Amino acid sequence: MILSTERLSLRKMNKEDVQNLMEIFADPEAMKFYPSIKDEKATMEWIEWTLSNYSIHGTGLWIVEHKETGEFLGQCGIVPQDIDGTIEMEIGYLFARRHWGNGYATEAASACKTYGFDQLRLRKLISLIGINNIPSIRVAERIGMKKEKKMHKWGKEILVYVVTA
Repeated sequence: MILSTERLSLRKMNKEDVQNLMEIFADPEAMKFYPSIKDEKATMEWIEWTLSNYSIHGTGLWIVEHKETGEFLGQCGIVPQDIDGTIEMEIGYLFARRHWGNGYATEAASACKTYGFDQLRLRKLISLIGINNIPSIRVAERIGMKKEKKMHKWGKEILVYVVTA
């Protein structure tokens, strides 16, 4: 386990998580603000990218589970993103739709922010959010992030939210 909160456990992702992640990646509503849904092959590539981030950056997306039941809820963590030629560390979060509205994303993202500042000694964290993704904007704002700018990435207009230590 990497992190623990009142209700959540965050652990490293592994190849056995493919079916859990497919619950999110195959759901057009959950993936509305991503470039596209993902099939099993693309989900395995996502897991490989995440495992690579653990090796290279010492961090990545983590699987979020309910602390008491062990039920899969989603993923949240800190990942590298290229912002105008500079690598910035992003708090990313994506949860299974059946768990939306329970505050899990905010709880997990807040724990990741603390981890990023206290454990990784980062001075700045960002979140990249689709301009119409109001629930994700609310999560970012709840953990103290402020909108810094708009940019184009992944063929979409994206808002860059920032918080500093």
